[in-house]
Amino acid sequence: MSWFNRQIGIDLGTVNVLVYVKSKGTVINEPSVVAISANDGKIVAIGNEARQMLGRTPGSIEVSRPMQDGVIADYVVTEAMLRYFINKVSGWLPLFGPEVMITVPTGVTSVESRAVHDAAIQAGAKAAYLIPEPLAAAIGARVPISEPSGNMVIDVGGGTTEAAVISLNGIVVSASTRVGGNRIDDAIASYIKRKYNLIVGDRTAEEIKIEIGSAMPLEKDLFMDVRGRDQVVGLPKTIRISSTEVCEAITEPVAAIVNTCKSVLERTPPELASDVIDRGLVMTGGGALPRNLDKLLTRETGVPCHVADEPLKCVALGAGLALERYDALRKHLPAV
Repeated sequence: MSWFNRQIGIDLGTVNVLVYVKSKGTVINEPSVVAISANDGKIVAIGNEARQMLGRTPGSIEVSRPMQDGVIADYVVTEAMLRYFINKVSGWLPLFGPEVMITVPTGVTSVESRAVHDAAIQAGAKAAYLIPEPLAAAIGARVPISEPSGNMVIDVGGGTTEAAVISLNGIVVSASTRVGGNRIDDAIASYIKRKYNLIVGDRTAEEIKIEIGSAMPLEKDLFMDVRGRDQVVGLPKTIRISSTEVCEAITEPVAAIVNTCKSVLERTPPELASDVIDRGLVMTGGGALPRNLDKLLTRETGVPCHVADEPLKCVALGAGLALERYDALRKHLPAV
């Protein structure tokens, strides 16, 4: 990729990092995972290569996620990860650092915002701006946010769920909960451990969610063979699990997502609420993909809900497009 890609939008997620480049689209979609040598602290691998090591490393290598619940948990590692992705897009020409727009959850503190900004600058960005995730998601989903009407977007990420009503380029009402795709994976793993005495890893739990996960019972059950380690005898074991069981397993995190949406709707001004009812709810993020989550939200809120086109890419796309309309959005973005 050439060095003159000056405007970059980054969805700095708990699970994945997506990078959008103007005129090229989403050019990077890699796990936000870093492998570090336990001996000297040097970085061994980042992204896809590091994710393949999860749960499979010797004691000399530690694999970690430097982002937790949408905010930086390990500043040094996050900076290295950002440098890797920025260099991958821009090439190593420090005199020509790109302008970067990075997403942050709505509830972040000024200290957390500053940490993201500083990490981006240290990683080689010429200028770094921050944008709340729901605002970026709405822009990426092509929601007409500049109009004086209410639009509601729900971004279900790996670490957080963000719901917001947006009007005139700004967030009017929002709510955030630190429940997302990761919590759904954990709920599946805990259910299997409790019911079958079978210990499964994070990747297996995620595969179950993708293959047969559903927020509401399906008319025809789906089944999947799951391999793990028997908690009692300690040996490998295979069980067969159904989509109905997965639906039961994820009840609690799904309820938290629904309650977040309800809390926003309850606080929405009447004029904007009527717009939201007319336009419906727009869902983005990888956590929006489990079957029937949109139908469950429609049933629980009474407002039509649909999943945006390419929900995984909406936030990164929105961050990139926000740079192009920075002047109109500037007063609605977090100060750093």
